[in-house]
Amino acid sequence: MLKSTTSREFHVHWKGSSHILSYQRWKGLVPMTEWLSLFLLAFAVSIDSFGVGLTYGLRKMKLPLFSLLLIAGCSAVSILIAMSIGGLMQRYLSVQSAESIGGAILIVIGMWAIYQVYRPAKSERKTKKERETIVNLELKTLGIVIKILRKPMVADLDNSGTITGREAFLLGFALSLDAFGAGIGAALIGFSPLILAGSVAAMCAVFVSLGMKSGLFLSEMKWMQRFSFIPGLLLIIIGVWQL
Repeated sequence: MLKSTTSREFHVHWKGSSHILSYQRWKGLVPMTEWLSLFLLAFAVSIDSFGVGLTYGLRKMKLPLFSLLLIAGCSAVSILIAMSIGGLMQRYLSVQSAESIGGAILIVIGMWAIYQVYRPAKSERKTKKERETIVNLELKTLGIVIKILRKPMVADLDNSGTITGREAFLLGFALSLDAFGAGIGAALIGFSPLILAGSVAAMCAVFVSLGMKSGLFLSEMKWMQRFSFIPGLLLIIIGVWQL
């Protein structure tokens, strides 16, 4: 149901929450800055998929189309769930407050991402006992997820050289965690859940594919590692933009 407002915007009611979307946005007349913000956000939360694909490419592993779609689908579902939560929060906030809080969330996530890039690698300081603790967790499924997050290659549970079925789902779940927090912030800002989820899923699939195909070539380019901070920086920029 569409309802006009004094600011010539329309409120699109989705599952009981009000997502502020301009009428022009649905007519394809979205201001360039809004499309740019949405694109950069989708890019920032999907770029990690390229690194995973890069790793798979180096190991000459195979990722069937179904597995690729499953990984991308996990990211889309994560965004939709997160934005549903953000939509519920938005019901109790003014438009201005929601946008400011959403921007602040993206800034915090971006700062944390940059910190993760430059902090000393914990893996090098772990003792053998600590590593064994991770492997021997009683909750095997949780243990697998943790290992995937720290070392994506562990997703190949049966060492077959191909990521299929449950392996693809676990990897997709691990990759989607990064998008969850950003999804809540995006909902408060007012992005369309379906458009953002679709964009993230598409970029995730594209980045994994490109990473696998160009892994060997890019692995020799050490200077690429210097740009690992870009996703975090993009989130900060989008967040500041919305304050």
